[in-house]
Amino acid sequence: MQPKIVLVTGGAGFIGSNFIRYLLHNYPDYKVINFDKLTYAGNLDNLTLVAETPNYAFVRGDIASQKDVKNVFEEFNPDYVVHFAAESHVDRSFNNPDLFLATNVLGTQMLLNYSHETEVEKFVYISTDEVYGSVQDKCGEYSKLAPNNPYAASKAAADLLIRVAYQTYRLNVNTIRSCNNYGPYQFPEKLIPVIICNALKGKEIPIFGEGNNIRTWMHVDDHCRAIDLVLHNAPENQIYNVSTDDEWQNIELAKFILDTMDVSHELITYVPDRISHDYRYAMNSDKIRKQLGWQPAIDFKLGIEQTIGWYKNHQDWVEAIVSGEYMEKTEGREEE
Repeated sequence: MQPKIVLVTGGAGFIGSNFIRYLLHNYPDYKVINFDKLTYAGNLDNLTLVAETPNYAFVRGDIASQKDVKNVFEEFNPDYVVHFAAESHVDRSFNNPDLFLATNVLGTQMLLNYSHETEVEKFVYISTDEVYGSVQDKCGEYSKLAPNNPYAASKAAADLLIRVAYQTYRLNVNTIRSCNNYGPYQFPEKLIPVIICNALKGKEIPIFGEGNNIRTWMHVDDHCRAIDLVLHNAPENQIYNVSTDDEWQNIELAKFILDTMDVSHELITYVPDRISHDYRYAMNSDKIRKQLGWQPAIDFKLGIEQTIGWYKNHQDWVEAIVSGEYMEKTEGREEE
């Protein structure tokens, strides 16, 4: 049997880079292609540990570019596509919704077009709990989609394109809707790295509104294991919620992390609330637990302690990202 070729879009980002390292460790005979545009949130330094691995390759390209997508499919003819690439920051989506539609919707369709044309064996799309909108009860996989910001709306639109790819073209697809991830290599604009990095420097920690908004958290390694199970074991055209029971108000999460770091709560500062700020995301993940046997394995307290340790030991990485040094270094970079 020939080794599988896996095309990972957005593989230089937070979850994508963690998944590539996971794949190369657990499936050493697979060929893994990292297809990434290298926007501000994509960083090849995330993959330094595997950059010289013979069965890993990086191709710089835009999922919304027909030429780029055509070239990578023709060159590598992937068996599997795992699609992470997306514009993902809610605040940025308010200021530039067109960019989110171009990347998250049109880019997804471009990948589906070539996956169908080249008869890809399986296409796994990484979505988000935000497509359900703000909820009181935990959502099941077929709960109503009710996004409340341009980012979430673009992801929900792509979710529907995944459905159409199966219904119309019988492309073997799966969708994973994940709760908030945390862990190493997360871009320092997201809540947990902001709290940790600011605390390390004694800087103010901004919290929207009164900090009462509720999110569920999962270590990125647990998410990678879920993607693995879906990629290799899930029936076609199935959606899976992937979530834990680690639900926190933002303010209580900030205090918990500061207590873990032995840092004063006085660093917390309240800032004007986000536009259309969803109060609570919550999902029921019984389906993936019962069908595929997935369970979160990383205790939240231990995971946070490990994440704090990672950021302590990678402050140069954070500085390079925040200062824009990384973008200057990669500007004009071609395929590697």
